[in-house]
Amino acid sequence: MSSHDIFLGETIGTAMLILLGGGVVAAVTLKRSKAQNAGWLAITFGWGFAVLTGAYTAGGVSGAHLNPAVTIGLAIEGGTKWSDVPLYLGSQMLGAMIGAALVWVTYYGQFHAHLTDQAVLEAHQHNGEEGLVDPKAAPKAGPVLGIFSTGPEIRNPVQNLLTEIIATVVLVLAILTQGLNDNGNGIGVLGALITALVVVGIGLSLGGPTGYAINPARDLGPRIVHALLPLPNKGGSDWSYAWIPVVGPLIGGALAGLIYKLF
Repeated sequence: MSSHDIFLGETIGTAMLILLGGGVVAAVTLKRSKAQNAGWLAITFGWGFAVLTGAYTAGGVSGAHLNPAVTIGLAIEGGTKWSDVPLYLGSQMLGAMIGAALVWVTYYGQFHAHLTDQAVLEAHQHNGEEGLVDPKAAPKAGPVLGIFSTGPEIRNPVQNLLTEIIATVVLVLAILTQGLNDNGNGIGVLGALITALVVVGIGLSLGGPTGYAINPARDLGPRIVHALLPLPNKGGSDWSYAWIPVVGPLIGGALAGLIYKLF
């Protein structure tokens, strides 16, 4: 496949992945969303469908890696040329940032209501005027970083890193053993469905500790967008944690490629 195919397929496919994946988290999280509080099952299945849509969109163009960990695993396994790896990774990062920005555009009103209503409530409480605002009408919102990127429930760098490594090994091994197309350089038609189901399974089984990034572009690109967007009262972007959902999946993807190649 040409460099043009790789760039277009990975950019558009990853943007689709993040738009739908980040979109389901926004739908569950933000005030005045019809899906608010739909829960973890909605998020895990939403991310699975996001993978399915992104993979089918890009599969016939670029092989639908959509994930630097998958690209690294395929390069070690031999299905992807190392010379193509930088283009894959750059396109995935660009697509992830575009998808995250589109989530903000789609939920613009909900972001505004979620963040500004909470600011009004906190200001009244700070001034001892709790009675002027009904807490039920303006429930505690919290930061919105989780819509864009992942974070740990218990902040333990070693455990968090190992969790991301283990979950990514599961994902990339499943792709290498069951998900590849006939050329071996990307995800096939049946492989896209298998991969989507594996992502749902990872979310349900292994997603509790860290939110299962399992994809460096999926986490880092939207985290950058969160830092840049003009969102009031949005909270910090948690850069002290940001290396874990990048390094962990890259190690996991490399390990999966080595395991497949050796055994």
